[in-house]
Amino acid sequence: MTLNEISSVREKLLADLDTLTGADQLVAFQLAHLTRKGTIASMFDQLRDVPKEEKPFAGKELNALRQLVEERYKEKESLLGATTSASTRSTIDLTMPARTVPVTSPGHEHPLMKTLNEMISIFERLGFAVEYGPEVEDDEHNFGKLNFAPDHPARDMQDTFFVKPSADWKAGETAPLLLRTHTSPVQIRLMERQAPPIRAIMPGRVYRNEAISARSGVAFFQLEGLVIDKGVSMADLKGVLLSFARQFFGSDVKIRLRPSFFPFTEPSAEVDVSCYICGGKGCRVCKNSGWLEIVGSGMVHPNVLTACGIDPEIYTGYAFGFGIDRTAMMRYGVSDIRDFFENDYRFLEQF
Repeated sequence: MTLNEISSVREKLLADLDTLTGADQLVAFQLAHLTRKGTIASMFDQLRDVPKEEKPFAGKELNALRQLVEERYKEKESLLGATTSASTRSTIDLTMPARTVPVTSPGHEHPLMKTLNEMISIFERLGFAVEYGPEVEDDEHNFGKLNFAPDHPARDMQDTFFVKPSADWKAGETAPLLLRTHTSPVQIRLMERQAPPIRAIMPGRVYRNEAISARSGVAFFQLEGLVIDKGVSMADLKGVLLSFARQFFGSDVKIRLRPSFFPFTEPSAEVDVSCYICGGKGCRVCKNSGWLEIVGSGMVHPNVLTACGIDPEIYTGYAFGFGIDRTAMMRYGVSDIRDFFENDYRFLEQF
């Protein structure tokens, strides 16, 4: 990667920004270029291949490129937002009667809370306690004790909302505060204060600095589970998840475990449930695969146990984590996660 290549990318991205005319195009531009898997982040990854004597200049140019594109993106976002608002104001007919909510319509649970509460109820019947923790966390509980390496991509500012600036944070200094990116810190706090055996679930809201789309948002709900005891194995994990799946999705469903990777579990597995809508034959909801991914799981990594003061030579355990929003989407056939947060009565009354 040369300075000329960086200059060419800068000219192309700025030219592309000038052509954007709508919110959908803005989101597509952000996903393609400003996320940690986007164009600019991939160029930072290529710095390792730049000759040592040229690396400082390339790094400086890349930082300037990122800052310039982000500033121009925000300017474009503000401009399009103002244009959209003006257009909306000009088309509103103030003489039309308001849409009213029938007074006979009873109140009921939001579909996300309905899904979460039912899942909690099932795990309580399986002998799990319910634990809660703070939504504002420190780096050590959110990442460090969960076996995340110091340079793990999840620590990048593109993924995490930091409450205090952390650009100059160094090991040994006060850890930066952040909005938790998962409910796993509750597991760490539980293991720190309670000796095994442990059997608990951790529901709650989490936050990630990602582009809002039909499949993801910046705030969503998770439910994680943790079991620590003597002689715990993957067979125990599979049995609990199979029991949950049959109570939640239907008595005829099957599950399968696929190898995966998470820093805090080893071995790790993604768990799929046979599609409860088509019976595994293939349909729109399961994308004709016959399977739906429902949870990430695995055996708690020995490093995590050690960090929490638990001897991995004596105790083992497993952990799992559900995304409540996507579980609700699968169950109710909702195609856009944003529908849950629009507060549109016409949508909510279906549940």
